[in-house]
Amino acid sequence: MPEFEILSGYRMVSSIDDIETVASTTTGLALRFAPDDLFVIGDTRPIASDPYAIVEQEAGFVGMSFTLDAFAAHVVGHIDWAIPVERPALAQGLVAGVPAKIWLTEDGALLITNGAYADELGARIHE
Repeated sequence: MPEFEILSGYRMVSSIDDIETVASTTTGLALRFAPDDLFVIGDTRPIASDPYAIVEQEAGFVGMSFTLDAFAAHVVGHIDWAIPVERPALAQGLVAGVPAKIWLTEDGALLITNGAYADELGARIHE
């Protein structure tokens, strides 16, 4: 069973147009938490064109990577909401009663939560 690892990157809060541009051009994994909120995993700092944008380093999230089979076996049973069928997709909601996000691709899934919840979520899905 995989373990949580710190997801370091940059958090960007900006205009919707600026977020769309950065999300489509960045070299890191760009996860859009909200229309004006982007988390870019990796070492490359996003360049905002919006003068009022906030771009700061983020190390408060952790992630656990799964193959699709392992995700189905260990996580899906702890979700009581519809998992997106189209991929890639970012889904957000409670997983085993803990706030989490799931980045889904054709090859696997990345379970993301706030670092403060990692031990609790890890224990619940390992049961």
